[in-house]
Amino acid sequence: MKQTVPVFNQKKRIRVQVQGAVQGVGFRPFVYRIAHEEQLAGWVINDVRGCLVEVEGGPRSLDAFLIRLKQEAPPHAHIVSIDTTGIDALGEWNFTIRDSKAGGEKTAFMLPDLAICGDCLRELLDPADRRYRYPFINCTNCGPRFSIINDLPYDRANTTMKRFAMCEACKAEYENPADRRFHAQPNACPDCGPQVVFWDEGGREIAQREDAVPQCVNALREGRIVAVKGLGGFHLMVDAKNDDAVQRLRQRKRREQKPLAVMAPTLEAVREICVVSQDEEALLGCCEAPIVLLKKLCGGNLSEALAPGNPCLGVLLPYTPLHHILLHDFAAPLVATSGNLTDEPICTDEREAIERLRGIADFYFVHDRPITRYVDDSVVRMVAGERMFYRRARGYAPLPVPLSSANRTVLAVGAHLKNTAAINRKDHAFVSQHIGDLETPPAHDAFREIAGTFQRVYELQPDEVVSDLHPDYLSSRYAQGLGLPLLRVQHHYAHAAACMAEHNLDGPVLALSWDGTGLGPDGSIWGGECLLCDWNGFHRAAHLRTFPLPSGDKAVKEPRRTALGLLYTLWGGQAFDQDFALLQSFQPDELAMMRQMLEKMINCPLTSSMGRLFDGVSSLLGLRQSVSFEGQGAMELEWAIGDFTTDEAFSFTLNESLSTPWLAADGSPSPRGDAMPTLEMDWGPMIEEAVSSRRDGMTVAETAARFHNTMIEMALAVAQRIGVERVALTGGCFQNAYLTERALKRLHQEGFTAYRCQQLPPNDGGVSYGQLAIANRRS
Repeated sequence: MKQTVPVFNQKKRIRVQVQGAVQGVGFRPFVYRIAHEEQLAGWVINDVRGCLVEVEGGPRSLDAFLIRLKQEAPPHAHIVSIDTTGIDALGEWNFTIRDSKAGGEKTAFMLPDLAICGDCLRELLDPADRRYRYPFINCTNCGPRFSIINDLPYDRANTTMKRFAMCEACKAEYENPADRRFHAQPNACPDCGPQVVFWDEGGREIAQREDAVPQCVNALREGRIVAVKGLGGFHLMVDAKNDDAVQRLRQRKRREQKPLAVMAPTLEAVREICVVSQDEEALLGCCEAPIVLLKKLCGGNLSEALAPGNPCLGVLLPYTPLHHILLHDFAAPLVATSGNLTDEPICTDEREAIERLRGIADFYFVHDRPITRYVDDSVVRMVAGERMFYRRARGYAPLPVPLSSANRTVLAVGAHLKNTAAINRKDHAFVSQHIGDLETPPAHDAFREIAGTFQRVYELQPDEVVSDLHPDYLSSRYAQGLGLPLLRVQHHYAHAAACMAEHNLDGPVLALSWDGTGLGPDGSIWGGECLLCDWNGFHRAAHLRTFPLPSGDKAVKEPRRTALGLLYTLWGGQAFDQDFALLQSFQPDELAMMRQMLEKMINCPLTSSMGRLFDGVSSLLGLRQSVSFEGQGAMELEWAIGDFTTDEAFSFTLNESLSTPWLAADGSPSPRGDAMPTLEMDWGPMIEEAVSSRRDGMTVAETAARFHNTMIEMALAVAQRIGVERVALTGGCFQNAYLTERALKRLHQEGFTAYRCQQLPPNDGGVSYGQLAIANRRS
């Protein structure tokens, strides 16, 4: 009689396709381990889709394997989907790790660069370890990824490490599934890997390997400026306590007053110079290792020139072994600002750095591991108990942001300032690292290269390209030249869409899109917009009362001109007869020219810009008459509040202006419904009260606080008139922590649900994602 094997003991085989960020994070060794523990046979392999597994064994063991696959994945893995298919059993008895497989649709994710892990850091500082003080120590839990990847799948041959042949010791680690360096693609040691070298200003070698570090440290102690090649490009580094050295760096880099980031050797060193909360400590020490904006401590011994007049300081901890060695030996904070001239991308190649940083750097501390693409440091701040991005780059990019209801592949080229580019593959939006302002030919070249990165690596062919409504932006011109169907999206609607898409909101949503500049469909300069939105378009529900900008773009760099525009709007020519400090900042002939321009409205474009209103009030309060970087006036207006607290606000009015139609994404009239009233947020009463209160002795701090409160109450009043429960806070103005925190609180108190940008910056760095969402979700 034939014996029947019980069903629960019968072997079955399944094929498991895991998609997401599962390459370069120790995922295959993890699969190998749990397969062995569950006594399963089969194999695991990296492919262009992610990780492919075939496992064979009893049904209970297979069920346990799938559960553990989800629940116990490595900490840096990001699983998007696990697709399981039953196949015929093969009778295998062993489980193996196979070599990667090319071919097919590329759906695996490129991973961001990760800060050195605790295990590698301990080895780095252990004199008994063979990698003691080796600047390129790494494992599957840390090290370079995005900055060295040339193609997928993520294998050594597809990275810039392919030129370094592993020694026998490294190869043994690389091939051992039980080792944490199993298939760590940048794996290397002093015998076989990249090396550092110290050059003089002309690129001539002074020292190499272990002798290079003390030479670099000595130069920094002497107050010299050293260009240091790091993970995603160069830093310009200098002693953060040496005021003369910091001032010299500013002068050479042409960076007059914009804050400089500081790299501190340890968390304890950060506590000596800044106030650090528990959440901020977690941000500083996380594997992404961003620059964190922290409140400065009074009496710190750092140079005041690091962040003049700024109560905050951008601080980061060492995130590569090279940085750890350098900061350990220097034993004090160093300036770590991007290795570039203003408005240019950071340098990535050492020979290029010799040319582009000539006249800035005194020495060069470089290495021979090539960098595929530049990646700036990310910048974050804790606002209302949550992380807010100011710049999303190293550590976070290029992990995708979810994009619901995507129905086509779209390339979005972003804005002109703080540019990013984005492309989607189905419901994953790949938003590039921070590219920056497209003001120079090198910046435009970098934009073109990065805009093509995801298309090339993922082999994506966009069906459509999306740009800003402004036709003269370099990004818009690039989009127009691609020969693809082109959608132009109004700037502030793209801001609104970025916040809506992040939170998967359908309409209607009232979006407070407040920033500095964006071209309106009427040809004017928008910026203080309250847009009633859905995915098919928007209605301009309210906007800031318009005012003239004498000399147009020049007013952006001279807030005193914006202040004149505000005053002239209220008092006409009498504004020039008042006792305003800002009037004294003009030469008599300049002031006469300003008056003539305003009276005849020559070169005085009208704007509803909230950012310019902040600038103008900054000038009126005597804080900032001209700026050396974008947003400086508005920032100083926030800083002026200090620790002053009040719930009081100035007066304002909401005026009902002419009805306006619903608009499509590009600002053209939409066929839907009738025109609706548009509200005008009149700042006039506020300015009059602020001026009067200052003359009566109100402090700058109280005036600044009341101004911010007025803006918040104005937004609340609009929301109550429109009557939509969901409100999105977006645009560069909401980088202002006081404004954002108070707005969230007031809206919540009055029964509204407020949303803000959290996975991407609220500034123009999120515009490409908004453009992408609109192109995919409009019907």
